[in-house]
Amino acid sequence: MILAWLILWLLAGGLVAWLSACRGDAWPRWISLITLLVELAVLAALWTGYYAHGSLAAPERWLAELDLPWIPALGARIHLALDGVGLLMLLLTNFLGIVAVAASWRGIRYRTGFFHFNMLWILAAIAGVFLAVDLFMFYFFWELMLVPLYFVIGIWGHENRVYATLKFFIFTQASSLLMLVAILGLYFVHGRATGVYTFDYGGLLGTPMSSFTEMVLMLGFFVAFAVKLPALPVHTWLPDAHTEAPTAGSVHLAGLVLKVGAFGMLRFLVPLFPHAASRFALPAMLLAVAGIIYGALLAFAQTDLKRMVAYTSISHMGFVLLGIFAWNQLALQGVVVVMIAHGVSTGALFVIVGDLQDRIHTRDLDRMSGLWSVMPRMGGAAMLFALASLGLPGLGNFVGEFLVLIGVYQVSIPLAALASLGFIVSTVYALWLVERAFLGRNLNKWRLPDYNLRESTVMAAMIAVITALGIYPQPVLGTARVALEKLGRYAAAYHQPAAARPAPPAGSAHAGRDGAGGSS
Repeated sequence: MILAWLILWLLAGGLVAWLSACRGDAWPRWISLITLLVELAVLAALWTGYYAHGSLAAPERWLAELDLPWIPALGARIHLALDGVGLLMLLLTNFLGIVAVAASWRGIRYRTGFFHFNMLWILAAIAGVFLAVDLFMFYFFWELMLVPLYFVIGIWGHENRVYATLKFFIFTQASSLLMLVAILGLYFVHGRATGVYTFDYGGLLGTPMSSFTEMVLMLGFFVAFAVKLPALPVHTWLPDAHTEAPTAGSVHLAGLVLKVGAFGMLRFLVPLFPHAASRFALPAMLLAVAGIIYGALLAFAQTDLKRMVAYTSISHMGFVLLGIFAWNQLALQGVVVVMIAHGVSTGALFVIVGDLQDRIHTRDLDRMSGLWSVMPRMGGAAMLFALASLGLPGLGNFVGEFLVLIGVYQVSIPLAALASLGFIVSTVYALWLVERAFLGRNLNKWRLPDYNLRESTVMAAMIAVITALGIYPQPVLGTARVALEKLGRYAAAYHQPAAARPAPPAGSAHAGRDGAGGSS
């Protein structure tokens, strides 16, 4: 039941935080922080325990699994399963959840109980997305993310929060409904072909269908995942949502919500529809390269600091989309590292922007200069994470993006060359950010408080993670290795014609419930 408790603990913590607000504003903050610290400790214990017992090298099993009946008439089950990639995403979820709570410690001054309730329920829904291997349950958690995010941006956002919230809701809800249609289509196609109506991921792998049907269903999934990623041309909700969201909301959006789109492509899109994904690979990779360059160029053109950081996410997540559709081991390893490194580095930049706005009450780069002279600790942190964003060797983003480029090089040299231009443009906007905001003369005669102990601790933790990932990424790569090798078994189907489609590997974690291993 450990997997169920990972979700229920966050849901319960959110409820308790909300109810505790009657005792004072500090109670929801401390309850949320303690809830997340406990869950992070449990996940860290699982991680170290799997390493100690060698469980990460057991290809025939999930690391942990829960499979219970739910709605037998529909073939829906409470089926949660954890592999190495899911474990890494859960660790990232809880780490950034702690960062978001700490970053909003003083910034949220009204309805603090309801705020922290929504924050923890967002994290619970995201954890459910990373664990669900029943498509009905996956869609349930996918939709559950939308409601608390809507409240966080709509209630605690900035001036144009209503417009940004409605735009975010329309984009995500429309694409989610398209995915629901695709899920139901796959459900009925599988049922008619086999006589078994099920939403189970393992059971749906290898469903026989025509090439046209497979392409249509794959596109339904792709649009939903691409909106969350986001990819061109369905990215326009992201800059507005980031700009108007509170700091904690921006951390969740950049660090976690974008990752569920990438995770969905890894877990569901290519394994369920390998031939359609293979035929769609070139357009998807062209969109990815366009997003890398387009996002970087638009980031350079911004004068709103928060909007600049938002556009960098479009560029970085383009590397994720590119690596997924390259679909080889090097590229997939790079995808996992980019997801973690981007979550940490961009989340840290949004925290810095929020802290800066709290002090000077503006995000306009034209009104900033010389801030390093009065806030050297903030300036140093901004410099480091800007360097991480441009892909400096020794920091996590470089490792991930370099692995992606090597993997893409094996598939298409021209696309790898074009994608590498993103490094050049990112160097320009990252150094431009630091130069305009922190360097130069203090023309405005700023006299501002530098980072205090709480803020410095948050930055130190994020610096430690991004540096460790850049210097020694092996723990992350080792954790994800078996899960990516399982996905790699579908690389043959991904590159073969439809007539040669192989059956799912017998006894693998993706072969169905019976071959997935024991429950916990």
